[in-house]
Amino acid sequence: MKKIFLTTAFMLMASIASQAEDKKMNAFIDQLMAKMTVEEKLGQMNLMPGLSVTTGEEKNSPLLKLVAEGKLGTVLNLKGVDDIRRLQEVAVKQSRLGIPVLVGMDVIHGYETIFPIPLALSCTWDLQGIEQSARIAAKEATADGICWTYSPMVDIALDARWGRIAEGNGEDPFLGSRIAEAMVKGYQGNYGPENMMACVKHYALYGAAEAGRDYNTVDMSHTRMYNQYFPPYEAAVKAGAGSVMTSFNVVDYIPATANKWLIDDVLRGEWNWNGFVVTDYGAIGEIIKHGLGNLDQASAMALKAGTDMDMCSEGFINTLAQSLKDGRVSMAEINQACRRILEAKYKLGLFDNPYRFLDKKRHVQDIYTPAHRQAAREIAAKSFVLLKNDNHLLPLKKLGKIALIGPMAHNRDNMTGTWAPTADNTKYATLKEAMQQALQGKATLSYAQGCNFTNDSILQMDGGFYRPTPFGDAEQLKREALTIASQADVIVCAMGESAEMTGESSSRATLEMFDAQKELLEALLALGKPLVLLNFAGRPTVMTWEQTHVPAILQVWFGGSEAGNAICDVLFGDKVPSGKLTTSMPQATGQEPLYYNHLPTGRPVAEGAKTFSKFSSNYLDIRNDPLYPFGYGLSYTTFDYSDITLDGRTASVTVKNTGNYDADEIVQLYIHDVVASISRPIRELKGFKRIHLKKGESQVVTFEITDDLLRFYGPNGYVVEPGDFEIMIGPDSSLPHLRKAILTLK
Repeated sequence: MKKIFLTTAFMLMASIASQAEDKKMNAFIDQLMAKMTVEEKLGQMNLMPGLSVTTGEEKNSPLLKLVAEGKLGTVLNLKGVDDIRRLQEVAVKQSRLGIPVLVGMDVIHGYETIFPIPLALSCTWDLQGIEQSARIAAKEATADGICWTYSPMVDIALDARWGRIAEGNGEDPFLGSRIAEAMVKGYQGNYGPENMMACVKHYALYGAAEAGRDYNTVDMSHTRMYNQYFPPYEAAVKAGAGSVMTSFNVVDYIPATANKWLIDDVLRGEWNWNGFVVTDYGAIGEIIKHGLGNLDQASAMALKAGTDMDMCSEGFINTLAQSLKDGRVSMAEINQACRRILEAKYKLGLFDNPYRFLDKKRHVQDIYTPAHRQAAREIAAKSFVLLKNDNHLLPLKKLGKIALIGPMAHNRDNMTGTWAPTADNTKYATLKEAMQQALQGKATLSYAQGCNFTNDSILQMDGGFYRPTPFGDAEQLKREALTIASQADVIVCAMGESAEMTGESSSRATLEMFDAQKELLEALLALGKPLVLLNFAGRPTVMTWEQTHVPAILQVWFGGSEAGNAICDVLFGDKVPSGKLTTSMPQATGQEPLYYNHLPTGRPVAEGAKTFSKFSSNYLDIRNDPLYPFGYGLSYTTFDYSDITLDGRTASVTVKNTGNYDADEIVQLYIHDVVASISRPIRELKGFKRIHLKKGESQVVTFEITDDLLRFYGPNGYVVEPGDFEIMIGPDSSLPHLRKAILTLK
């Protein structure tokens, strides 16, 4: 009772303090805005890319000139304490009102200590580790002058062809929501000197681009938006995210940046959020290409829809003053947008101290530290997913002769993956270097590149060329690989995508392994040696042939700056793999978009059915199910699940480690609403727990089935309907692996 009283008292005091701070902030901003001209207000709403301001002719720098004139309030992708200090000095000392500049950066999965790509991070299902990764990224970025990040990306992505699937958290809204919350908390904390503001993106539906082609159109019902796509955005803003970025696509045939229903009605109205909205790069200019008017009209539409900051279209700064005179926009709309941006600067402490994030001591002490590197190594090891392990080939013993082969084996530029603009690849070990260190004095390591990424390592598009490294004579590379492999006891192949083949503007029409790599893999397998495939990828890829022919497959994604060491930790058994897929991996590209939580059909086939059924919803040439389902991942040990025990709304299973390794297991809860007022998915993830069990140890894992887990969005809004619910618990989403029980809700 005493504890409850103290907690309540503390919450009340915190609320009073927050209200007092809000009152103080509002008074300060009222006084400041009363002094601002229209042009200065529009300047705060203008975001432009950074240029060097400490080298060359500073006086002629367009960036400094705009800041001094009060026409630029925010800069993106300018890094370094010296450059940012010079910019801030101009803002504070030379602009009329001395309003500090906000500096943003694409800090997506680390600053200089790079963590696994977000898709890989999600495969850890480790919310504490994910929050820690964001906290470390914020600590390093703020030590280099950055106080705003364009992350987390929380777009649900169901189509592996879409390159930016690498930057998100997979296909599930429940897991995506929990990760969104963790990332926001990690970045922002309490807005201390080591925290930066998060920017949730891309609002909304960007991951639903048709055909998996980046920047393509989107069209879906509101029911699907609310049930499948909106939850991670809502979770992120309710976790306190300070800003939101609009997406490039249309929503209800209106570009997201100019969509009043999306921004003002849903984001601000229904979700009661009060941060600021920024466009994606040049998005206001792209409204013109969507066919909705010229730059003047597009800028006015965006402002009236609730967009506050224009990234790099220069539409607000160049057109809104005239639009105000012409009556297309109001002073109240400009004031509201400007206020939201000033509030963000206030929350970040820039008005109290414009140089808050420009401490050179921190720049030396807080970036790429041993503690940060260790954290990145630990979480990278948790992100790897063991897809196959015939005859317990893994973990490998540190004995004999090991051949390391493949274009990712000694590739310094690709280990960190997409969206790592602040990485310093010269500091990071390649896989070859990490293996040499791990095997020193214990086993012999031989290396050969073996092949290029593709047959000529060139992808040609519209007359342009894209050449991922490494590159070399194909026949010579293959001969070298076969020579060392023939002399080895075991072969480790490091193959897959290059980092540049994933991420923004990197959609693929086919997801199979590239020809040059598959040809080499076939030749190596023909030697009859034990072979392990380390599959590097920024998306789910098609591995049907590999599943049939390769003895052991470890999905390593792009593991960040400590990837090489982390791979060695798992490869040689110092760590036990525990990652679980957060995307379904297809048998063929033609299955895309592929996802586990789909709606039923009126002509279903049994899950995993191996025969074709005429006049049913199936393919002629392959089964419907994925090669590897959502939630799937093997371990070096084995786990046994008991039947489910239901006690009211509490569902429990006993999980036992029945193998020979201490290890982590990710226990997953799925629910199916058996009869509802609208069609409901065949099953939905509604809970998960990451547990650690020593060999032979058992643990009871419980889940509370709350109304929040049972509700859905229907024609009349959110409802929880009575009836039967299938409760399923197991190691992944595939029906044969799930224990089942029925919960009846009166």
